[in-house]
Amino acid sequence: MDIETKISTLKSFAQEIVTEEELRKLFESNAHPVAYDGFEPSGIAPIHFGLLRARNLKKMLSVGIKFKLYLADYFAFLNNKLDGDLEHIREAGKYFIEVWKACGIDTSKVEVVWAKDIMDDIDYWDRFMHVGKATTMDRMKRAITIMGRKEGDKLSVGQLFYPAMQVTDIFHMGIDLCQLGMEQRRANMLAREVAEKYGWKKPVAVHHHLVMGLQGIPQGVDQTDKEALIDFKMSKSNPKSAIYMHDTYDEIKSKVNGAYCPEKIVDGNPLFNYLDLILLEDKAEPITIERPQKFGGNLEAGSYAELVESYKTGKLHPMDLKSFVAAKLEEQIKPAREYFEKNKAAHQLYENVKSYKITR
Repeated sequence: MDIETKISTLKSFAQEIVTEEELRKLFESNAHPVAYDGFEPSGIAPIHFGLLRARNLKKMLSVGIKFKLYLADYFAFLNNKLDGDLEHIREAGKYFIEVWKACGIDTSKVEVVWAKDIMDDIDYWDRFMHVGKATTMDRMKRAITIMGRKEGDKLSVGQLFYPAMQVTDIFHMGIDLCQLGMEQRRANMLAREVAEKYGWKKPVAVHHHLVMGLQGIPQGVDQTDKEALIDFKMSKSNPKSAIYMHDTYDEIKSKVNGAYCPEKIVDGNPLFNYLDLILLEDKAEPITIERPQKFGGNLEAGSYAELVESYKTGKLHPMDLKSFVAAKLEEQIKPAREYFEKNKAAHQLYENVKSYKITR
């Protein structure tokens, strides 16, 4: 596969690449660079964890990238997820692995890494000390947004370690390419700064778009403000914002029907966000919205862009859009839901995690 095709594949899901020229040089020098994405095991998997992350991972594997899926158990502990219970957190990590399998990820083709394992190495803490030495307290505090906190929040001393640990992970695992969501941008930029100071390998950052919560983004919010948009992302710890990989069709329909979806408004509308990022693999394919004849019969759109215009002009009603999105979600969630229904061990992990107290 030629380099431009590889870059195009990553650009198909990236909101930004820092930098594209560095990515090109990386592929020129290394046919199989190492990438990673990291996760706090902290609850039931929503659609961005299962559907979006799985699709991105498959695309990266298709261009020869070696991938590490990082289960950040100690990070979840520091961040007080699942009440800071490490046993519960690690059980949730095992459940996450089953979610990836349920979404079609061949886990034999990726390396699953636990934070508890790499932190046993004294070299990890040597790197951690170097990262801390190269970073001001103010810079570290600004980076706490990566853990779902805000500047000014009351933090434990341990939580202040979090950004430096995440940066240390990148160097300790030998990562060439950080493939995480936009909310993790500050950690990746900090890693690039530290790399420059010490002459360490500087990672390329490929940040994917954030999936909106069901509450959407109200009109008046600056949608070019990357930091502001983090507040409106889907969160597994907020049931009101999320559609989960185990939701039944009735639950999906109920949540979608209650989602923010103002008539003729596309910007900030989570349903278009789901169609764009997850549900429509090929935006150029024709789309049929089924509706009763008394409401004009089926609406035919030649592409996703045409569907957007139909909504903006009022040709497509919010309720018809909601029915279409709910059906597409069911189509993609159902196989994962059935995997857990058929696999007794996976189902037990799900039941265990479902019973845990969700904290943040």
